[in-house]
Amino acid sequence: MEYYFSTELAGGFDEAVAKVKQALKAEGFGVLTEIDAKATLKEKLDVDFRPYVILGACNPPFAYKALSVEDKIGTMLPCNVVVQQKDDGRIEVAAVDPVASMQAVDNPALQEVAETIRAKLRSVIASLS
Repeated sequence: MEYYFSTELAGGFDEAVAKVKQALKAEGFGVLTEIDAKATLKEKLDVDFRPYVILGACNPPFAYKALSVEDKIGTMLPCNVVVQQKDDGRIEVAAVDPVASMQAVDNPALQEVAETIRAKLRSVIASLS
């Protein structure tokens, strides 16, 4: 089972990050965290890395539902969405598949939430194409 779904975008990196944030917002997600891996790796390890941002996306009603039915599920939240510039200049956006990431949790009520969030994240990715 694949653990993510992805697409490629035309245009610049910063434009792509902004477009992804808008697409997430349209599906009810907020961005709780934004990790600039390029800047962090430069600061901590003094290495150069390609533009790579990890967005921690959260849909509050579904996060609440998931936490209500599985109290340790916070170890897997928020849902991560990666925007990266590949070596050839292409921009790729990849989102975690919550069904794949939560398959180890044996809780049917959580499965329903994961499937709903999967559909929303797939819609985000599809809207970017």
